[in-house]
Amino acid sequence: MLVKKKRNKSGGEIPTASLPDIVFMLLLFFLVTTTIDMDKGLGMVLPEKGDSQVEVHKKNITNILINASGKIALSHEGEIRLIDVRELKQIAKQLLATNDKMIFSVKTASQTKYKDYVDVIDQLKQANATRISIADPES
Repeated sequence: MLVKKKRNKSGGEIPTASLPDIVFMLLLFFLVTTTIDMDKGLGMVLPEKGDSQVEVHKKNITNILINASGKIALSHEGEIRLIDVRELKQIAKQLLATNDKMIFSVKTASQTKYKDYVDVIDQLKQANATRISIADPES
């Protein structure tokens, strides 16, 4: 009688004994080599809280209103006009050239996007405006 011999087939197994070590080393490598950008926000120096109030002439104030859709209205000496954010830098420079005591009051609607607000502040900073007032958003 003929007896068939069983063949020992070795399966295609992958050794996984060192897998946790490799994963840990990769994790450590990426933790050490990755840099994280820290958003510093808007660089502004705020005045100290004081009890005194100072009267400001209306000719020294320019109101900038930003609505929820990102449109900008500029109000100066009773004149209100809609402007584009790219025009704001040039307009602010002109106003500062005529009046170095100009205060820019920025007011937003409650649903205004943060990007639109930052764009307006950036344009004022590029125009070298140092007196920027941040008004409470409308509700």
